[in-house]
Amino acid sequence: MTPTHRGRPEIVIVGAGVAGLVLALELHDAGIPCRVYEAVPEIRALGVGINVLPHAAAVLGQLGLEADLTASAVLTQESVFFTRFGQLAHREPAGRLAGYPDPQYSIHRGDLQAVLLSAVRDRLGADAVVTGHTCTGVRDADGAAVAEFRTADGAVVRVRGDAVIACDGVNSAIRKQLHPEEGPPRYSGVTMWRGVAVWEPFLSGGSMVRIGWLDRGKLVVYPIRDDVDGHGRQLVNWVAERQTPQRSERDWIRRGELADFADAYSDWHFDWLDVPALLEASESVLEYPMVDQEPLSWWTAGRVTLLGDAAHPMVPRGSNGAGQAVLDARALRRALVAEPDVPAALQDYESERRPATALVVRTNRTNPPDAILREVSRRSGDRPFARIEDVISAEEIAAISDGYKNVAGYALPTS
Repeated sequence: MTPTHRGRPEIVIVGAGVAGLVLALELHDAGIPCRVYEAVPEIRALGVGINVLPHAAAVLGQLGLEADLTASAVLTQESVFFTRFGQLAHREPAGRLAGYPDPQYSIHRGDLQAVLLSAVRDRLGADAVVTGHTCTGVRDADGAAVAEFRTADGAVVRVRGDAVIACDGVNSAIRKQLHPEEGPPRYSGVTMWRGVAVWEPFLSGGSMVRIGWLDRGKLVVYPIRDDVDGHGRQLVNWVAERQTPQRSERDWIRRGELADFADAYSDWHFDWLDVPALLEASESVLEYPMVDQEPLSWWTAGRVTLLGDAAHPMVPRGSNGAGQAVLDARALRRALVAEPDVPAALQDYESERRPATALVVRTNRTNPPDAILREVSRRSGDRPFARIEDVISAEEIAAISDGYKNVAGYALPTS
């Protein structure tokens, strides 16, 4: 790819995850040529469930993806909070049921990536995503940006463009090059285990449920595929979180074991969900330390910038990591359309998104929506209560929930 300098810039995107693929669709929609380079030789459905909140769903809908996402996902109907004793603490509608113009999706990460990848190849061409190319470095050179890749057979390939955008995830090689002095990921004190199981629908059939608190064990559970067996059962995603010393490095696909955490949930037999049975029904378990990194003081160097998890790795709370990457992609598109000078456009993008995402990173550490259950556990002495109103007021719960929506950028406008 050689920059033209006559019309639209040509962009090199490093990484074919959610961030890189959404960016490719955004740039193509704006008439900006681009190509995506991915390290793995074959893109496969990895990971487990994620949520796409309404602000990100709006962007994806404007890219013409709503029908495909609706066919692949479960439309989230409500967010529900229970104590570890099965007592309801809070319930609120989600997506269009809450008054948003766009849905909220609960979806397998691999299904989301497949929808995006299919759209990129259909719209940009079969060669728009180049696999088997591991980025080893980037540099500015003679009014262009150059990305260097190592191929699967060991060859070195250099690609020139008007800009290189690092969408290469939490272990970004480009971030490491730009910030070689940066320290290791910051451990939150919590390990998470994740899995999926085929299960009967529970509650509304589209409920995102959070149960308990971290000192005794917390669980997040929600369906991500409908009718997976022809008998109406769903693929249900679960995330177990417990306070532990750091057990492992940052690796999204590291295998875990039920024996390492399941004892905390052994008596969680609720009338709407048998948690021990759900965990046992899972074919495999993944383990991940809940880590983030301190927000950077800059993302952009000349014609190179960061986007998505490469720019702002955050603790996976608040269902917001993928959503912020989608918002990044929209902001970068706008900047490149509005500002013909590419380095200046990258700075404009950073000026918009870096402060906003830094606030999300820090809020995810302290007051995500899950903090509702922290307050209930603390104020009740982690004991059953007669009335939730005796523990925490509806106004206080709303302040936690609405405060996070304001920070993350998906608060409904007030009349």
